[in-house]
Amino acid sequence: MIPALSQVCTLPAPLEQEIEDYAAGQCRAIEIWLGKLETYLESHPLDQFLSLLARHEVAAPVASFQGGLLTSQGDARRVHWDHFARRLDLCRQIGVRTLVVANDAAPPLDQQTFDRLRASLTLAADRAADAGVRIAWEFQARAGFGNNLQSAASLLADLAHPNLGLCLDLFHFYTGPSKHEDWQYLTPENLFHVQLSDLLGVARELATDSDRVLPGDGDFLLEPLVARLREINYSAYVSIELMNPQIWQVSPKSFGEIAMTALRKVLGQASHPA
Repeated sequence: MIPALSQVCTLPAPLEQEIEDYAAGQCRAIEIWLGKLETYLESHPLDQFLSLLARHEVAAPVASFQGGLLTSQGDARRVHWDHFARRLDLCRQIGVRTLVVANDAAPPLDQQTFDRLRASLTLAADRAADAGVRIAWEFQARAGFGNNLQSAASLLADLAHPNLGLCLDLFHFYTGPSKHEDWQYLTPENLFHVQLSDLLGVARELATDSDRVLPGDGDFLLEPLVARLREINYSAYVSIELMNPQIWQVSPKSFGEIAMTALRKVLGQASHPA
């Protein structure tokens, strides 16, 4: 398990400062927040970003997130898929191996929409494979379909596409109808990426992304997940993903140091990863 931090945790911070400060806190891998990077690239060449990563010895193996692909129709669908194509090219140039695709299957769900979702997942995986990128589909707690780990894993098993796997966001696991027995559905073949956060003193039915706190600071049971990751010998990235406006007020340097300490504690890594 390789610890990483998502750029969304310090979204308002200047990107160059963020990378430098994360590196100072011994963060060696980031989960790119694509919207932030795209804004940066409007006024900076891509080579400058690549040089920034190289100078601070920070990898960028994962990017989040692509939406709008699965159940959109008409002009909106064309816009989203064109954007997806540009992002795949960007991921290829950076060396991003895994792209998180959000589950946009909003309720209510009918058979036609479900069939479109299945076909879109397969098509997205095919196009990503051409760019050397894997698709990590993120099940989401309030989706019309794929709101729990069991359903998401079952669909991926049925599609059986080698370039299509799961993104497990612990927030969506706990705020949706997933059960602890569902950990058994995680396998070395289907788990592509893990995102951690926690929730403190908020009813799960009312929780929003802005309520996320650092893993270990809240009520989520983290040990069963970590135990399952060890059981399946999961060796890819585990990132912290927070969208909390209060945490955005913390400097990237302070956040990076605190977050990496918290993440390594959760993962059972004493100090620095091997």
